[in-house]
Amino acid sequence: MIVGKVVGTIVSTRKNEKLIGSKFMVVEPIEKLGNPEEKIVAIDNVGAGIGEVVLIATGSAARIGCDMNDAPVDAAIVGIIDNGIGLPEL
Repeated sequence: MIVGKVVGTIVSTRKNEKLIGSKFMVVEPIEKLGNPEEKIVAIDNVGAGIGEVVLIATGSAARIGCDMNDAPVDAAIVGIIDNGIGLPEL
């Protein structure tokens, strides 16, 4: 899993039919935790908002985590972090 901060949203009016109704967020992985520096576009079905720290599943775990087994999803927000021991100051 990747820990990151939501920094934006993406609006797409034309997309694969299996993604209709889905919300897309731009997430910046937290570098202090050894995550890659690149931003990630992740599907969000937990209701995350800009500025929140989230858990992201990638690959097949992303599809399973958001119950979209046959959708073209490779990153999904699967949790919102309230606090955590050992996390850097966010």
